[in-house]
Amino acid sequence: MSNNVLRNNELLEAVLNRNSATVYRTAYLRTGNVHDAEDIMQEVFLRFVKSKPTFENDEHEKAWFIRTTVNRTNSFFTSAWKRRVVPLDNDVITYDENDNESLMEAVMSLPKDIATAIHLYYYEDMPIKEIAATMNKSESAIKSLLFRGRKMLRISLKDSERNENDV
Repeated sequence: MSNNVLRNNELLEAVLNRNSATVYRTAYLRTGNVHDAEDIMQEVFLRFVKSKPTFENDEHEKAWFIRTTVNRTNSFFTSAWKRRVVPLDNDVITYDENDNESLMEAVMSLPKDIATAIHLYYYEDMPIKEIAATMNKSESAIKSLLFRGRKMLRISLKDSERNENDV
């Protein structure tokens, strides 16, 4: 193999390693299923390899991967395949072993758009302006989703805490 091919493979591997956790977490959050998240992750990386986009900086690269992941999950939910498939199991696992399990379950139970906004803001450290562009919503809509999400999480976590204390 030539040095140029090796260098390209190394650069490709570096980009994939840098973005794999973000793509997987975003896909898993939106699908709630490990297998679907892995499929979407594979599709996103195939799109990257085929389209060979150039990025202005690391934030632009991250935003491209998140936007592509959100688009793929949206397409996934509207596909004829998804409408006809019945899941065999409901294996819900957290996508980060360091996270609080009850918090992750609470985030996963939120409506899809709210959970995505919460995830991008708190787990991916994206500013509201970028989240708005990624989700094709206004900044005020994102602020509203975050506000409602925080409120729903507070209620959900208080309820689960009460249930644990009752046991």
